Amino acid sequence: MTSQKLIAHGAEAKIFLSNNFIIKDRIKKSYRIPELDEKIRKRRTKSEAKLLQKASEIINSPKPFFKPEISYQIKMPFIDGKKLSEHLDEFSLAKQKQICRQIGESIAKLHEHDIIHGDLTTSNMIYVPNKKDSVFTNRDDERKDKVFILDFGLGFISKKIEDKAVDIHLLKQALEAKHFKHWEILIKEVFKEYEKYKYSKTVLERLKEVEKRGRYKH
Repeated sequence: MTSQKLIAHGAEAKIFLSNNFIIKDRIKKSYRIPELDEKIRKRRTKSEAKLLQKASEIINSPKPFFKPEISYQIKMPFIDGKKLSEHLDEFSLAKQKQICRQIGESIAKLHEHDIIHGDLTTSNMIYVPNKKDSVFTNRDDERKDKVFILDFGLGFISKKIEDKAVDIHLLKQALEAKHFKHWEILIKEVFKEYEKYKYSKTVLERLKEVEKRGRYKH
């Protein structure tokens, strides 16, 4: 008998752990007409599954098993590691910098393929120390520590520089809020790798404009 354990409950979805797999179940919205609600849940689930599939081919991200017959659920491997929102500050500064360089590299690759994550915070990142496992199907070096980026529920495809700048802005805000002791050092490490992205200079210039708008917003 398959057992399911509820491990997270957000506004949009419930997250279950089931036999070493994660099942993301998009929640019904009672304020919507049932037929419309089902249509929206199916569309958003399908969109997220497609983004996850694409992301898993270019960065460390769980590859989904999307079942059309359960079109408001996404099943994916359970990533056994440390959630960075809870554990990043526990590491040495050298290790934190290394992790942030990996984050910068992953964001650069996503943006190179016009994937906007939409919620780049350390709550959506899992650090997996050096070990080999069958779910780690990607990347060049199996011996390296890995940072997995999760939850593309707010993600979308866009070529717009503005969208990419806002993506980076969200991460910068998250580091400042949650990892304030070294956030300025850490965001520089993110930028070191992100700057290898072809259009990074344009994105980072736009980031300054995004930050100015935020500063003067009342």
